[in-house]
Amino acid sequence: MIGEWLDIGWVEEIPLRGSRTVQVDGGDDIAVFRTGEGKVFALRDRCPHKHGKLSQGIVHGGAVACPLHNWRISLTTGEALGEDRGCTPTVPVKVSGGRVLICRASTLQAAA
Repeated sequence: MIGEWLDIGWVEEIPLRGSRTVQVDGGDDIAVFRTGEGKVFALRDRCPHKHGKLSQGIVHGGAVACPLHNWRISLTTGEALGEDRGCTPTVPVKVSGGRVLICRASTLQAAA
């Protein structure tokens, strides 16, 4: 499965400064985000603090704020920003021909 990409839809289906959730068999959901600049990122849909759904948070620049306690999580690294500590797994993502693809092997590993 290494290198296998899962097509999850058109990039325009993910709202600017918003997200879309992808369900992965046998594991946690993956949140796919699109920044105001149109960059796409994917993280496990779970804050490392209280396990809030990051997909329900607000995207500000290159980070998402957890809806439970406002922890800011980097979309690039999955690391908590500021004085907070913790990390959520990132998932490789790319856009090809206007379609968003996430690495299937990574999503299954991250979700395990």
